[in-house]
Amino acid sequence: MLAWPAPLLPTLPGPGPVLRLFDTARGQVVDTEPGAVARMYVCGITPYDATHLGHAATYLAFDLVNRLWRDAGHAVHYVQNVTDIDDPLLERAERDGEDWVVLAMRETALFREDMTALRVLPPEDYVGAVAAIPRIVAHVETLLDEGLAYVLDDGTGDVYHDVAQAPAFGEESGYDEATMLALSAERGGDPDRPGKRNRLDPLLWRGRREGEPSWPGPRGVEGRPGWHIECAAIALDTIGMGFDVQGGGSDLVFPHHEYSAVHAEALTAAATGVKQSFAQAYVHAAMIGLDGEKMSKSRGNLVFVSKLRGEGVDPMAIRLALLSGHYRTDRAWTPDLLTAAEERLATWRRAVARDAGAPAAPVLAALRERLSDDLDSPGAIAAVDAWAAATLAGHGDPEDGAPAVVSDAVDALLGVGLQEA
Repeated sequence: MLAWPAPLLPTLPGPGPVLRLFDTARGQVVDTEPGAVARMYVCGITPYDATHLGHAATYLAFDLVNRLWRDAGHAVHYVQNVTDIDDPLLERAERDGEDWVVLAMRETALFREDMTALRVLPPEDYVGAVAAIPRIVAHVETLLDEGLAYVLDDGTGDVYHDVAQAPAFGEESGYDEATMLALSAERGGDPDRPGKRNRLDPLLWRGRREGEPSWPGPRGVEGRPGWHIECAAIALDTIGMGFDVQGGGSDLVFPHHEYSAVHAEALTAAATGVKQSFAQAYVHAAMIGLDGEKMSKSRGNLVFVSKLRGEGVDPMAIRLALLSGHYRTDRAWTPDLLTAAEERLATWRRAVARDAGAPAAPVLAALRERLSDDLDSPGAIAAVDAWAAATLAGHGDPEDGAPAVVSDAVDALLGVGLQEA
């Protein structure tokens, strides 16, 4: 599957510092310690609607991770999936009387356009669930062969992972059983389904149902994959076990990231006999709200990136507005937030349009220092605000070429292009 074109990434003087991020599993900010190639998997969209600002905020957070690693001298192998077959997609297509394939293709194309406009660095591997089905089936077969999964005895052909045999189950989220059960029921699971060995056992393969698309599956049973095995399989077959960051929204902590890790760790242990962690750090972006509630498709309280773009809003103002709050803080989207971002963007552009300005080295150092400390984008933005104010006020001895250096730094690290379109 094609991703989107990469924006130009300016090279800055000197290397950036070690990036530190909050790891959900450990409950603290930790150093990321990638090798020459930093590896990151970020869960992608289910393409049954357009990109809303909650999506955008998540992908902007991990775009900062990508940029900070590159600034520190690492190459980055970034993988993102597209869940182009799942219940919500089929339900929306049926509701609207539309072919599910056409719906998925259209919304994925729109997502690419939004990511391009927001200047998000694209993944090296952009993989749809449908394209990954053959490898998913092979992985489910392995779990069945190892006795780690079972076929439900009700004639459906549905396959479940036996979590009682997963000693690390629960380590990523840290949730107790009651919380897991509640979240499973809320987020696409089926804890009350009869015949399961454990209420928390996750679906690996769904046998064919009347009127649903299906593919050849494990044990010859036609159907389609479960959600969590999709990401486990794609990650294993692109960047492998023990990658540096598993990313996504905070609503993916459980069940999605917990189960993806369980599947991948079981498969790796079966193949090697060695217990390995799926990821070195699990990093989660907070929710964007509107009118006091989380922005979500189920609530219907969405603000779409494409609609704002269609109204003539500069995508760089959208990016600045979303980055003005810390990625781990639930926050609200308001018209005032966008207005402030538009004013900030105009001020920064006036400042970098000058031939000379306040010294560039301190603002570059501040950008790196703030962003490497768990992506403190509000602190980084404040540093640029201070530089722009000093430059426009003519304080101190102007430094020739400083505005160009600051423009490159803001572009490379914050991803905000300051050249007028």
